Amino acid sequence: MRFITRFAPSPTGPLHLGHAYSALLANDQAQAAGGEFHLRIEDIDQSRSRLHWENQIYDDLHWLGLTWPLPVMRQSDRIQKYREALETLIDLKLVYPCQCKRADIEAAAGAPQEGAPQFGPDGRIYPGTCRQRLLLDAGPEDVLRLNMEKALEASELRTFRETGAKHAGTHSLSADTLLNAVGDIILVRRNMGSSYHLSVVVDDADQNITHVVRGEDLFDATQIHVLLQGLLELPTPVYHHHRLIRDEAGKRLAKRDDARAISLYRNQGITPAEIITMVGL
Repeated sequence: MRFITRFAPSPTGPLHLGHAYSALLANDQAQAAGGEFHLRIEDIDQSRSRLHWENQIYDDLHWLGLTWPLPVMRQSDRIQKYREALETLIDLKLVYPCQCKRADIEAAAGAPQEGAPQFGPDGRIYPGTCRQRLLLDAGPEDVLRLNMEKALEASELRTFRETGAKHAGTHSLSADTLLNAVGDIILVRRNMGSSYHLSVVVDDADQNITHVVRGEDLFDATQIHVLLQGLLELPTPVYHHHRLIRDEAGKRLAKRDDARAISLYRNQGITPAEIITMVGL
């Protein structure tokens, strides 16, 4: 099996040092195994994605010395693919519409059971208010959710292999954790045609990704992705969740942290070799 990694940024702001580390590490792992490094543009959120940021991604990555096969996969071109995956889950009777706004969910979760987690990898754990609604009743403002209890009944829980230092080993999905600490995740967000969780598993399968390299902040989301892979009968890659690049105060870098933007370092005359040293590769 050919070793294939990917870097999948969203064009919603400038790439920073954390992005550089993740892209370079994914490329290095692929090169060391004689494999391929792929780029994917995760622009499913068209309200925030901008073409100039996408072009900046290409410029910054090329400047770092990275190359990838063309054409680049762009999520905004793949809505039909996500719809087909959604239809599979609908056929399994695992999907329901939800009209709850964030304030409704906050209010419903106002008095959680003692000791129960309030937040999971998909945000605040949904209390199931709309779980009995039918898809026929879905409106344009509804999101579509996965009925986690039914999903667990419909799927044999898989394991996945992790090679990142913090979580190295083989991990088994836990029905109790998925039910109580993850809950009914969103499959389709309002005005987006999909969600991160649904899109990423379909995209990884279609790009034949064998090794997913990404930040350790996404480790808890992996259980969602492996569950969906099982439901959709898609392959499960090997995962490598790497350390996060942080500022001097220990805070993880974000796109709003323009001071660490790769383009700014470029304009200051910093070389790609110096960037590699700065991120610890």
